[in-house]
Amino acid sequence: QALLVESGGGLVQAGGSLRLTCVGSGNLFSVNAMGWYRQAPGKKREMVAVITSGGHTIYADSVKGRFTISRDNAKNTAWLQMNSLIPEDTAVYSCNADWGSPIKTSWGQGTQVTVSS
Repeated sequence: QALLVESGGGLVQAGGSLRLTCVGSGNLFSVNAMGWYRQAPGKKREMVAVITSGGHTIYADSVKGRFTISRDNAKNTAWLQMNSLIPEDTAVYSCNADWGSPIKTSWGQGTQVTVSS
């Protein structure tokens, strides 16, 4: 069974930074894209950033220039560096991975990020 575990969330003041980590384990193999998503109270889950195994990245417009996604393919690990945080970034951040053949998608449990004004 594939397992994704996030860490690095917390409470930070506006303008601050956090770095989230997602570690994949279990029978995770042939991982293609890894991504970070977030869901704020009362809102739908939204894509924050995605990175393919080849390093191609996609960002939500709201985080471009502030957040950076990266990964280590050998370790099935992805990071999300979040700078210049604003209160609107407050949400539960979850990572996911598309892996295997046929492709499956696994999700982590999420980590809370709270940005105070």
